[in-house]
Amino acid sequence: MQLKQLQAFHAVAKSQSFSAAAALTDLSQPTLSRLIKQLEEEIGAELIDRYHRPLQLTAAGEFFYEKSLALLAELDTITAMTQRMAHPPKTLRIGFVPSVLYGLLPNIIGLLKRQLPDLEVQLKDISSYQQLEALKSGDIDVGFGRFAQQDTWVQQILLRHERYVVALPVTHPLAGVNDLRLPQLADNRLILYHQSHLNSTALGQETEPLLNLFDRYGVLPFATTTVSDLQVALGLVAAGEGITLVPDSLKTLRSEQIRYQTLLHEDATSPIYLNTLAEIAHPAYPTFLETIYQVYENKGITYRRK
Repeated sequence: MQLKQLQAFHAVAKSQSFSAAAALTDLSQPTLSRLIKQLEEEIGAELIDRYHRPLQLTAAGEFFYEKSLALLAELDTITAMTQRMAHPPKTLRIGFVPSVLYGLLPNIIGLLKRQLPDLEVQLKDISSYQQLEALKSGDIDVGFGRFAQQDTWVQQILLRHERYVVALPVTHPLAGVNDLRLPQLADNRLILYHQSHLNSTALGQETEPLLNLFDRYGVLPFATTTVSDLQVALGLVAAGEGITLVPDSLKTLRSEQIRYQTLLHEDATSPIYLNTLAEIAHPAYPTFLETIYQVYENKGITYRRK
């Protein structure tokens, strides 16, 4: 089986037309037809029902198409990584979730530029789960995320755990109470903001990080509101529409409208992970990692050294 046969088949399957697939691949229709016929002969099954318009896949064709999608995606990843290995990028592209930007990321970037003054740095706001594909495609070289994930291509380092604080409207009855317990918050509307594919109801509500934290203590808020990002969540808190939990580094945001109170629970934390490719590291990565550790040490922050 040849790669060009597989690519020809996928082009026809997607476009449902030999003429459209020919324009897409810059191959002639006879060439496409010949390649797919060769593929069918090798497999020993008809993959395309040529008697329907638009073209349709046979049951065998549907099966082969679905199972070979991952193969082509893996090949694209390997090709992109090989190109980066042969031509290492001069720019360090850093992906981040917004909650990290409001923390120590600016300090880390500032120190890194002093240590590597010729290094160009680009920052990209990207969710934790989008970072995996962005690393493999080359859109970013490293990423700061908040969720543990599994991918054979990606190395994930747990940098540290950051304590959650409770964000309350200034007029809230608990706004002056320190060391709150999660059961004390159960009568409030909890505003959820994590950008995560785990927010799908098909996977279960308890997989959302904040709800999962409440559930560990045997309570759930009486109601929830899900918003697109952290800033919207804090805007709703400021408007008195509910409460939320945020990492400690964000407690300076909207401080005139919001009171941030500590949680008694020591395990009420949000992890910070550094994501990078497992086998191909950016030339600046070792210095970048040491810069992170240096900033943590300067700030007196407990962290895990790889």
